[in-house]
Formats: sequence, structure tokens, C-alpha cells
Amino acid sequence: MSSHSKPVPASHAEPLRGGNLYRLAIVGAGTLKGKEVAEVLEDRNFPSLDVKLLDDDESLGQLEAVKDEITFIQNVRSEQFEHIDFTFFASDQECTRRNWKVARTAGSAIIDLSFALEDEPESVVRSPWIERQLGQMQPPELQPGPSVGAHPAAVVLALLLLRAQKAGNVRRIVVTCFEPASEHGQKGMDELHEQTVNLLSFQQLPKNVFDTQIAFNMVTRYGERSAPPLDYVEQRILKHYRKIAGGDLPQPSLLLVQAPIFHGHAFSVYLEMDQPVAIGDMAQALAGDHVTITRLAEDAPSNVNAAGQGDILVSVGRDANHENGLWLWAASDNLRIAAITAVECAESMAASRPRGKIQ
Repeated sequence: MSSHSKPVPASHAEPLRGGNLYRLAIVGAGTLKGKEVAEVLEDRNFPSLDVKLLDDDESLGQLEAVKDEITFIQNVRSEQFEHIDFTFFASDQECTRRNWKVARTAGSAIIDLSFALEDEPESVVRSPWIERQLGQMQPPELQPGPSVGAHPAAVVLALLLLRAQKAGNVRRIVVTCFEPASEHGQKGMDELHEQTVNLLSFQQLPKNVFDTQIAFNMVTRYGERSAPPLDYVEQRILKHYRKIAGGDLPQPSLLLVQAPIFHGHAFSVYLEMDQPVAIGDMAQALAGDHVTITRLAEDAPSNVNAAGQGDILVSVGRDANHENGLWLWAASDNLRIAAITAVECAESMAASRPRGKIQ
């Protein structure tokens, strides 16, 4: 979650579904994703009566503010899921696998930000942004399977490609995605910080998370003891892209690079079009909900400018050697997009879900 100031979204003017308020739980409330989910729930005025903060590590007992009320993080126990309508799993994968069926049995809908449930038969990998772009409507279900929030990089790529197709047929797409340390949670951020400090003071580098040097360095492969491997994450992004965008969209060639940055994805995207497309026409096609086209140098896409933003920042340039080629440089807040995806999944389910346990 960024320390930068964040835009204040417009509050929902309509009544809260006739007073229909829901009880929520965030498992992994002390994680970066968990804190971001709590903030997005408040920003979007999700109709909640209560938000229970749960975790199973050193964050237990930690005080957090939820909707101007101070609460503390409690231990994950089966009784904590009683009367919970929506459970957000922002924990590590082991914790999600250990507790999600308990929450579902208690009557809770499941939203998974950890990707632990992506291969469960009943699960659906979702991105409401992409569903709206495609004009898709999720069928109402009283007992839906777990919703797995699509990887934020997959969401960015799918949205940009769907929009780019409006300017002309895309023959080929090549992407280099720069991965931030925050994708490994607070421990990843801490290790990058410690490596940076230790390098400058000629001390031994900690390598518990990445098992290699990432400070002042860029790599396409972690050390052997690091989990998950970088190429595994690369395959997850492509798999989620295919699931949310469908088979008609061009499949990107993707290289995932671990960059020495703390927060935010950055993307170098090369589009080869069937016919030459003017930069202005491509910019106009890309612009819209969730995408901001930047033209001034001080607003150029960067990890710093994207921090705390719900939008993808994009600039468009021409390939000087190929008249059909265009370059996109984009940046986005990975944690913010993951949290928005999760909360919007819950919002879409809330429209058809009664309160309490479904018999």
C-alpha cells in the first residue's frame, strides 16, 4: 500500500441495497494485499456491517483502522467464519488452502487473492474490468465457486490489448514486464531494502526470499531456493490472460524481469499492427475507464506516478524502423489493481446474494 496521496473516489449515492449489509473477513489482514483490500472496501463504500481482520503470523494483535473504527487482527479459527458473507483470502497460499473450505462450509463466498485456488475445479479466474470491456455478465449464483482475482499484470495486458484492437488488427504483441518486490509481500520489500543497505555498506546480502541479488540488479531467474520461480509467475500471468481475455485476442510473447523496485508493475509493450496506425488514434482507442494516457513529461508512466492509482498509466510512441509498429510504456499499482479486482468480484456477487448462511 502506497504512502502517496490517493484520489478520493466518488461515494455511492444509491441506498445500500435496501439496508442489506454484509459481514466480511479478510484473511491475511496484515499483508500488503490485505491492507489494500481493507482500504478499497472503504473507498468504494462496500455495504458492510462488520469487517473481521484475521491472520496467523506476527501481525496478530496489531491494531488497524477500518471505516474509522479501530480493530485488531485476530487469529484464524473456524469459529471466526460463522455468519461471514464474504471472505477475502489475501494470505499466503498455505493459509488459504487450509481455511477456505471451512469458510465456504460456514456459508461464506470466497475471493482469493493468493492464487492458491486457481486450479480448483469450481473456481473462476475473474477480472470485472475485462468482463465489462467484453460485455460479459456473470450469471447470478446463490452458491458461487471461489472467485480468483486475475493476476494484476494479466489484467493490464488484457485491457490494453482489447482496447488496442479498436484502432486496428494487432498482428503481434511482445511484452517485457518488470516485477516489483511487493509481489512477494512485505518480506520481499524488506529483503530488497536490506540488500540495498548492505551493498552500500559492504555487508553480506540476505537472500531468504529471492535467493539472488536483486538490489541494483535485474534478473530473469531467481535462485534455486526461491519460491515460486520467476518463470512460474510468468506462466501464471499468461494463463490468467487467456482465461479472462478468451481465445480470440492475440497471445503475447512475455518476458518477466525482476527489477530492483519496491512497488508497481512497469510494462514495455510492442504492438505490430496489420496496417500503420497514428499515435493519436491508438491513444484514443486505449483511453477510457481504468486507462490514463499521459502526454506531459512530469506525468509519464512510472512506478512512482502509478503508486496509489486505480488507473493504468500509458504513453504511446512509434517504432522508428517499422511503420506498423507502436511502443506502449505503461505502469500500474499492482496491489491496488489486485484489491480492486477482489472487491469488484464481491460487489458483483453481492447483487444476488442474501445475507447469512445459504441453506
